[in-house]
Amino acid sequence: MDEPEVSYIINELAENREDYFRAIAPPIIQTSNFAFETVDDLRNSLQDEYSTWLYSRGLNPTVEILRKKLAALDGAEDCLVFNSGAAAIFAGVFANVKSGDHIISVDEPYTWAQKMFNDILPRFNISTTYIDGTDTENFKKATKDNTTLYYLESPNSWTFDLQNLKTVAELAKEKNIVTICDNSYCTPLNQKPVEYGIDLVLQSASKFIGGHSDTIAGVLSGSSKMIGRIFNSEYMNIGSGIQPFNAWLLIRGLRTLPARLDRITNTTNKIVTYLKQQPRVEKVIFPFDETFPQYHLAKQQMKGACGLLSFVVITKHVETIETFCNSLVHVLIGVSWGGHESLIMPKCAGMLREDFNAAVTTHRMIRMYAGLEDADYIIEDIESAFKAISSME
Repeated sequence: MDEPEVSYIINELAENREDYFRAIAPPIIQTSNFAFETVDDLRNSLQDEYSTWLYSRGLNPTVEILRKKLAALDGAEDCLVFNSGAAAIFAGVFANVKSGDHIISVDEPYTWAQKMFNDILPRFNISTTYIDGTDTENFKKATKDNTTLYYLESPNSWTFDLQNLKTVAELAKEKNIVTICDNSYCTPLNQKPVEYGIDLVLQSASKFIGGHSDTIAGVLSGSSKMIGRIFNSEYMNIGSGIQPFNAWLLIRGLRTLPARLDRITNTTNKIVTYLKQQPRVEKVIFPFDETFPQYHLAKQQMKGACGLLSFVVITKHVETIETFCNSLVHVLIGVSWGGHESLIMPKCAGMLREDFNAAVTTHRMIRMYAGLEDADYIIEDIESAFKAISSME
């Protein structure tokens, strides 16, 4: 997809301004209900809620504008927008499994995906096998007669492990297995899993799509048949659709997505270069750095990479990592990414201090998100944090 096409989708697609007073920004149709002129009109809508306005738990005009834009950006036929990324994951998985089925997932997926696989699905006699997804052969080895779903994250949000989307999709189609890929890191501007044969693409729109850390949402894109089936079952039954105001915020966020990604890309590259020169940094993990183990696959599948990176601090003590993070003034400590603010998150925050083991590389890992601030402003803050731990140990 070239830049003019992206510009058209973001700024014009599905925006019929003559329908709403020629307003530049689309309206927020903040209604729960829609009226009908005749009983027959209502009857027809009740028969097929997927194609009309009936009740905003299902379709809503503001949400419709967003859906068309996001589906077009993904290169998909249709999409649904949920009130969180976790809801999109839940619906996409549940729509494609039944009791007795088996799922193959990449190792250590997003927390709430893993909780679903470990805690909820076993109650319905659905099992999950975790594999190292960097080798397609591992999918083949783990596949059973009752395997119905491959769950992918390419890349994930800590170590940025990739799957070869094309070869995994080809294997899945041979065995009539549905593929779902979390594309939150890349967004549709930097990667289009549908083009490689992936059936369902999901992303947390709370991140780059929204871009301002002020709304939560999830996106699930795929064929019209698949999306229609999910709409008429999981989407409507769970009632997890996004609200009109939040959809409007995401439309607003889309306007600046290309510009924000460009700026964040430049900043990220400067931070990677800086961190690689620091004596207290053992290694930097970033998909578009030449030292990244899957660098060539990343360049092959992804148009760009930005925002998130991880680095490993050289230390024997958890207190060193805590002091580093606590010394930052402008870079905030927090989860998520994709907003205007730079963030940092140490892996050790997810464990008790007594469980920290410096011999385990991941325990010394820090994830950073580069926001929209000036690159030198962020780097100066990181520099001050390194100074704070310079005499430790």
